[in-house]
Amino acid sequence: MATSLLALIDDIASVLDDVALLSKVAAKKTAGVLGDDLALNAQQVAGVKAERELPVVWAVAKGSFINKAILVPAALAISAFAPWLVTPLLMVGGAFLCYEGFEKLAHKFMHSADEQAAEHEKRVSALADPAVDLRQVEKDKIKGAIRTDFILSAEIIAITLGTVQDSPFTTQLVVLSGIAVVMTAGVYGVVAGIVKLDDGGLYLSQQPGSGAWTRFQQGLGHAILFSAPWLMKFLSIAGTAAMFLVGGGILSHGFPFLHHAVDVATQWAIDVNGIGAVLGALAPLAINALVGIVAGALVLLAVTAFKRMKPGSH
Repeated sequence: MATSLLALIDDIASVLDDVALLSKVAAKKTAGVLGDDLALNAQQVAGVKAERELPVVWAVAKGSFINKAILVPAALAISAFAPWLVTPLLMVGGAFLCYEGFEKLAHKFMHSADEQAAEHEKRVSALADPAVDLRQVEKDKIKGAIRTDFILSAEIIAITLGTVQDSPFTTQLVVLSGIAVVMTAGVYGVVAGIVKLDDGGLYLSQQPGSGAWTRFQQGLGHAILFSAPWLMKFLSIAGTAAMFLVGGGILSHGFPFLHHAVDVATQWAIDVNGIGAVLGALAPLAINALVGIVAGALVLLAVTAFKRMKPGSH
């Protein structure tokens, strides 16, 4: 009896150890999606009244949990009944990440700063129009954010599934569920903090008084107000770069010749005298990024050509 109990405890400890390790690996692999997820969801709240920002974030978070509740069982079913689908799904997800990243770059470089400023001004003017139903605008923003979240969540679940596809069902269930809950709570918790960052900065900057503590709060508030827009820009840039790295990495591992090229280039970089360790770490990142950019450009060209061939596209 005692031996059986000890064996059971050992099995549980082994499973928990596997879960912790695989969760860490999955979280690392999905980090590329999270930067874009943060920036995208924070931007989705732009234009909503300050008192409605947190309710909107909460509504999108609930929609995200529902998305995960659909995607996790679907992923487990695929792993159980059609495991051969895991790699193709990962490749599709990787290609989509590259496409989304390259589309952002293309939009950035194909539209001047004046055009982007005019587009922003047009959105602001539309929201200021008394005839505009702000409740409907809010509902549309929530629906759009949940649709976007579904795509990003599918990428996260697909990448996680690729990490645990060779593990027992229990491990798959715990890791997928854990990643789904932690990522959703983490992303929308941070989004809530980001969208209220300027309010916190404004509150601190307006503290009355002239003492040292008050001046510190006022200075901190002004610093937050100054840095908040730059934080959004950084998240957007980091998210785009991570898309190419993660998407390119998935594609590189999916095609044997690319995977071999990465290994050869990495080994060559490691053999360089003096800076081999640094080059060895940077080489796979650079190749994955290059693969991601090229793949994104090719997918964007294909999507653009398909749209132009559709009836009525002109």
